[in-house]
Amino acid sequence: MEAQGELAALLRAWRGRLSPQMVGLPTNSVRRTSGLRREELAVLANVSVDYIVRLEQGRSSAPSVQVCVAIAHSLQLSDTEQEHLYRLAGHATGGGRISRMVPASVRRLVERTGERPVAVFDAMWNLLLWNPLWAALMGDPSALREADRNLLWLHFTGASDCHLHGPGAPEDLDASLVGDLRRSAGRYPDDPRLRQFVSRLAERSGQFRDLWESHEIDEHGPSIRRVVHSEVGALDLDCDILTTQRHDLRIMMYTAEPGSESENKLEFLATIGIQKMSHDFMAVGGPR
Repeated sequence: MEAQGELAALLRAWRGRLSPQMVGLPTNSVRRTSGLRREELAVLANVSVDYIVRLEQGRSSAPSVQVCVAIAHSLQLSDTEQEHLYRLAGHATGGGRISRMVPASVRRLVERTGERPVAVFDAMWNLLLWNPLWAALMGDPSALREADRNLLWLHFTGASDCHLHGPGAPEDLDASLVGDLRRSAGRYPDDPRLRQFVSRLAERSGQFRDLWESHEIDEHGPSIRRVVHSEVGALDLDCDILTTQRHDLRIMMYTAEPGSESENKLEFLATIGIQKMSHDFMAVGGPR
């Protein structure tokens, strides 16, 4: 069976093994068949019903990474099932390519860390997963094109309402981000998306281009950051970055000193931000 046909069959099977109650949805009508309806999967994955129909009929091109993340989360796929989904969708990680799969354990970590802004990035700093407080602090990523959901893109193009500042000179943070990206380029020399991203950002930002051409290697690690938010102003936060061993993901979390003004601002953002969010947990973009 070709990849599109197998993907279509698997999506139907995975959808059929879940009940609305298992994913936190109400059951308000009599059902002729068991399992989630296409409309319910579309709501959970934040894509259109028509797109789900086309995927399940084998009439659509392979889903993007962000759509795969959303579908895997919505259908509660195991890590093995996720790997198969990514492979069928053309996002296999062999041959020196960056993994964009978020294991179920990491998804649960993000789900259960609601009091702190937390997000998951791949090895080239593409944003894959986030919680509502991250969206409230850093801006809602679901409003961005998938290609622009990248920490370096937002930082060097100024495309975000939220701006980052490191503890030292501004150029230190810039150099750390670019040096880390070049480090990933050395580990994944055959990843075409990384090469395309570097070319696109170099055309847009002379500052990035100059740093990239300096060939410095670095590891972007934990630090104290000043985050300047468009509504609440400056927050001084500890930024911790955890790296997963198998998939080389970066889990970034911000925390504030207890009792500080920054903690009060985070609590305020948690209130107004979550009220604005249309989903209780993850927001991901995809075809509408």
